[in-house]
Amino acid sequence: MNYRHAFHAGNFADCMKHALLVLLLQALARKPAAFSVLDTHAGIGRYDLGGAQATRTMEWQGGIGRLLADPPPDLPPAYLDLVRRTGAPEAYPGSPLIAAMMLRPQDRLVCCELHPEDSLVLRHLFAGNSQVSVHARDGYAALGALLPPRDAKRGLVLIDPPFEQPDEFARLAQGLVTAHRRFATGILAGWYPIKHRAPVRAFLDSLRDSGIRDIVALELTLRPPLDPTRLNGCGLVVINPPFGFTEAALPALRALTHLSPDGTGEATVTRIVEE
Repeated sequence: MNYRHAFHAGNFADCMKHALLVLLLQALARKPAAFSVLDTHAGIGRYDLGGAQATRTMEWQGGIGRLLADPPPDLPPAYLDLVRRTGAPEAYPGSPLIAAMMLRPQDRLVCCELHPEDSLVLRHLFAGNSQVSVHARDGYAALGALLPPRDAKRGLVLIDPPFEQPDEFARLAQGLVTAHRRFATGILAGWYPIKHRAPVRAFLDSLRDSGIRDIVALELTLRPPLDPTRLNGCGLVVINPPFGFTEAALPALRALTHLSPDGTGEATVTRIVEE
């Protein structure tokens, strides 16, 4: 309940997660049938990069600030376009606002945010938008309650926890298993931090052992993940990746490696379980 994403909005991890989110949503939009998006840890949706929290860390300058100043050619153009439409560099969009801006008239977005103040801000952001609903509830519990989607047979589930709890990797793995049990045909994506390799390895091994098929892990590191006290990189695990997604994602991840301060950044796309 103490985590506030405003301190980290627009950092390299946000850029990685949101560039890949745009690719996933673009893939869903290729077919005319409606889709639904469930964002389980939604935050406030739009972040003031000039506010007290963002300026205390200035993490955005090493992320979206650099990308706007020198856009890499292989980064999805739609991602930076959405960021600019939000008001960058004064503001940065969170995942629910990015998703909302990419919805077509037939699509729907469901957002969950447990923090009471943040959920109120999110409700205000989407007030009057009939395509978006906001729930002040635990995102993991919502996986059992809100899946499968009521409004569409197709969709995306994004699980992006704050990783404040020591068992968060295990909770994320169980959340993905629950989401798959309830919505086996959906695209299921889970974000995770990379500080050092041991917890990530255990997390991916647990998914291999879950019995779920068709899983890929996409990772970006800015430096070798050797120091467990630093955020050295991040990953997005995707179950049921849409056709062409991994091929489009790898150049985007490679484009983001130039955010590495010392040039040691790496991008990988690894198939964890075959289709």
